Formats: sequence, structure tokens, C-alpha cells
Amino acid sequence: MRTSPALRRKLISVAAVSAALLTAASTASAVAVQDSVSPGSAVPAAQTEAAPGTPAERLIVGYKSGATEARSNPAAEADAAAKGKQAGEDVDFQRRLGTGAALVDLGDDLSKADVADVVARYQADPQVAYVVPDRLNKPKADPNDTEYAKQWDLFESTAGMNVPAAWDQTTGTGVTVAVIDTGYVTHSDLAANIVGGYDFIADTAVSVDGDGRDSNPADPGDGYNANECGSGVPAGSSSWHGTHVAGTIAAVTNNGKGIAGIAYGAKISPVRVLGKCGGYDSDIIDAITWSSGGTVSGVPANGNVAKVINMSLGGDGACSSATQSAINGAVGRGTTVVVASGNDNENVANHSPGNCNNVISVAATNRAGAKASYSNFGSLVDISAPGGQTSTGTANGILSTLNSGSRTPSTESYAYYQGTSMAAPHIAGLAALVKSANSALTPAQIETAIKNNARALPGACSGGCGAGLADAARTVAAVSGSGGSTAGTTFSSTTTAAIPDNGSAIESSIAVSGRTGNAPSALQVGVDITHTYRGDLVIDLIAPDGTAYRLKAASSSDSADNVNTTYTVNASSETANGTWKLRVQDTSAQDAGRLNSWKLTF
Repeated sequence: MRTSPALRRKLISVAAVSAALLTAASTASAVAVQDSVSPGSAVPAAQTEAAPGTPAERLIVGYKSGATEARSNPAAEADAAAKGKQAGEDVDFQRRLGTGAALVDLGDDLSKADVADVVARYQADPQVAYVVPDRLNKPKADPNDTEYAKQWDLFESTAGMNVPAAWDQTTGTGVTVAVIDTGYVTHSDLAANIVGGYDFIADTAVSVDGDGRDSNPADPGDGYNANECGSGVPAGSSSWHGTHVAGTIAAVTNNGKGIAGIAYGAKISPVRVLGKCGGYDSDIIDAITWSSGGTVSGVPANGNVAKVINMSLGGDGACSSATQSAINGAVGRGTTVVVASGNDNENVANHSPGNCNNVISVAATNRAGAKASYSNFGSLVDISAPGGQTSTGTANGILSTLNSGSRTPSTESYAYYQGTSMAAPHIAGLAALVKSANSALTPAQIETAIKNNARALPGACSGGCGAGLADAARTVAAVSGSGGSTAGTTFSSTTTAAIPDNGSAIESSIAVSGRTGNAPSALQVGVDITHTYRGDLVIDLIAPDGTAYRLKAASSSDSADNVNTTYTVNASSETANGTWKLRVQDTSAQDAGRLNSWKLTF
């Protein structure tokens, strides 16, 4: 029976009064039933919505084959009524679908929290195989942005990131992304998604705008004269780099002009650290801290705290302890940090911040889905994303928002760029979509979801390109509870072992059982090692059949402390069950260390 909202409220009130009159024994029983279900707040938002932002009016419930409710409509009706009573709602069985699932009606006046409570009741029932919202579908149409057809990186089946299908679930609403870069030059295809940022450049020779730090992150241009940025360095025009990056992440979409942003429902906080000839670690460190909600002396508190940071910047050498500390602080505050791996066609181990721990380090792919010729690579790369390659044609680059000024701002424009600087914002945009779809996820869980739901690179990559090519739709579906993989089964070892200085390799074992078939193509290997010069270390994963997979090579230039990261291994040719080993060797004198723990996630 369908009741009116007013009558439902009356029913709830009467139920509450009646509950108070039950005997102590009955009350105890009722409480036990209620408390056995987790609060509805644990249910991802996407499992409560008919469309983004719209609470579901119906649920589709699939019962396990042995359940009475799977065969009997009266049993399904009784179960719906019971679940509704537990949640304080009037839930009605509507009909049986062709698949055998039950369609249950919730009415049209419930909040997402109310829907989540009902969903939680079904999820807690061991006889229920699944419960999903009855989602509202609409005719598919591309965004009406006039340059969208040129954004192969979003939609092409070969090497695009499968973004449009993710928009059915989320557009990034409620998430702010800090673009730590050159600042922002006014652009009408971005303006509606820009919120307050900050200019962290303290050195006026670098800032170009005539002053030091202030609350105006406007990009005055970063052009320079010949020899101004080093002897023999030719003159360079302004790049408007931060504006290009920001457009990829969150250009205004369906506005009848320009391009589409990956997370066009998100907001961009421009944070300026790069000026003429680049930017200093000290400014970048403060920008990371402030953007993620930390405190920086002399700088007002951030009113637009970012849950995602994009850093399409870098330099040579090890990840400094100072930079790592800032990144750790940001991640500890719940902010996902995405960085470009670099454009040197070298191992990222020698390029910061792409070699730092606790970041998502991004390699670039071309339009064929292979590693772009310039992109860095290596075991520290986490994921790949489209970065373009204009040497094979201008239109094979990444199109985004720009400015036509050669030195100072002029008219707004669009242009194709290439680089890991262009790849990183694809992942930052995806991280914003994921965070919007499931706000409870931690940075580590967001990274894992992106890696676990990547697809194999359609082209070649020599040296390591992470878990593969990111897939936006599959990743968002995973965290929304409608497909994909948010996490696998984890096997771990917490047995510590000393790593002798310049000595023999040590091995630690993990016995894997209960799996079927082969290991995954994106096997996650989490490693926690304390060491005062990690460049000394060589780390290998040894499969049950003895095959060695190099996770980390020695590097004389990597002087940072510790290894605390997750490697991705294509172990699809290996049987999953058996004894896996982590082999660690210190290859140079003067520094010793300790293996604290390691884990495998299938």
C-alpha cells in the first residue's frame, strides 16, 4: 500500500511511541535488529541516486537464488515492508523484473540519507545479492562545446580516457582542485569554475608582477629574454601553462563554446608558484601545505581547501625531505596529490616530485596509446594518461584553454600542448570525479581505484608506465558501487628484517592461497622500507615459479630516505597461489636499513 507523506510521518511517530511501550525483552530484540545495520552514511552517494543529485524513488533488489524472495512475490513484498519498517520508511514491492529482481518503491519525498538507510538494510541481508537504484537514463549526446570533437583524449576508443561515460555518475561537484602552477589568466571558458587561490612567489625577480606573495594568483606571463634563464638559453614566450592545465581539469562544459573539462562540476583554485625561469621549492612547499588546508605563516587561512592537488612541474634529483614532508602533510589532511613524471625520456627516479612517495606519478601517452616519446618512465610511475605528441601532428596534442599574448595577457585562446604536464591534469580531473562520487575515500583508496581500473596500454612502453591507461568510466563505476574494482584481496607480511649495508640480499615471503587462475595484470606490491639512502636499494618481486620482477633499480642520485610506495606489476602470466617473495639488496656502503612490511593486493 502507498501512503501519503503525512501519513508516513504519522506511522513513524506511532511506531516510535509503540516501541517505548514494548516489554524490556521485546525492546532488546528490536534494538538488536536496528543496531545490526551500519548507518546509511556508509553507502556511497551514487547508490542512492536516480541521477546525480537526485534521490532514487525505486530500488532494484536481486536476491540470491536460494532465497524465498527470489521466487515468491508475497515474500518479496513482506521483505520490503520489513526493511521499510526497520528504516522508518514505507517501502513497497512493485513488480518482478524479467531478470527475477524485485522492483521496490520508496516514494518521491525521501532524502539521499533516507534512501541510504533503506539500501543499508538490504545490503546487510545475507539473502540479497545486490541492491541498486533504479537510475534515470537519458539519450546520449556529446557536450555542445564547439571544440569538443578535437578532444580525442577524452573519448577516442583507442587511447582516450573514457570520460563521457563517467559523467553519467558524476561531474566532480563539491570538489576543489588546486592547480599549483603559473597562476590563471582570465578565460571565459574557465571563469565560472575558478575560486580563490594565492600567489606564493616570494622572489620579485621570478614573480614578474612587481610584488611578492599576495592573494592574487593572476598569471602576468612567464616569458623571458635570451640568457635571462641561463647562459645560452634562448628567449621564450609566456606559456600560460597553469591556465592550460586548469582547462583540462574543469573547463566549463555544455556552454556552447570551447572545450569540455574532465571534472567540469569541480572548482579550480589557482595557486601560483611558477614565474619567470621557474619556481623554488620553498614556494611550492608552502603552496602544497596551504592548498590542502595547512597553516603557512603570514598567509591567510585557505577558504577553498582542495581535496586534489595537481603539480605539472618538476626538477632533477631526489625528492627532498622538505618536499616529501609537505606532500605527506597534504595526504594526511585528505588531499590527493597528482604530479607529472617529467618530459626527459628518463627514469622518473631521478626527477622530483615525480619520484616522491605518496603521490600519483603520471606518465604520458600519445594518440596511439603508447608511451609518448618524451615521457619519463620507471617503477615509480603509477598510471598513464593522454599527454599527446605534436610531432606526429598538431591535432595529436592536448587542446585546452590558453591566451594569445606572447609576453603579457592578450585575448583568450585555445591551443594544443604536449607533455606529462598535460597528462597529470587528466588524472587530477579523474581524482576529482572519484572524490565527488564517493567522498569517504582516502587519497590511498583513490589511487588504488584509479590503478585497479586502468586498462592495458594499447601501445608500447619500455621501462614502466604504471598500471596502464586510466579509464574514467570504469573507475567512477567502481567507487560508486556499480562495477569495476575498488580493491582486491590483500596478503601481507609484517615480519621485519634488517637490510645489511652493501651486503647480501634479504628475502621475505608471503603465502598466497584461495585465489583462482593467474595473478592480475596490475598486481599491487606495497613496500615499506626504512633506509637513509634509498638509491642504494635494489628491490625485486619473486613469483612462485622464481621469475623476478624488478620493482626498483639502484640510483646513485636518489639520496632521499625510505621507500614507502606501491608498485604495479603485470603478473598475469603467473599462477596467483603460491609463495611470493620480496628480495631487497643494499648495493653500496655506508647506509643500512630495515624492511618493515610489504603486501600484495590481487
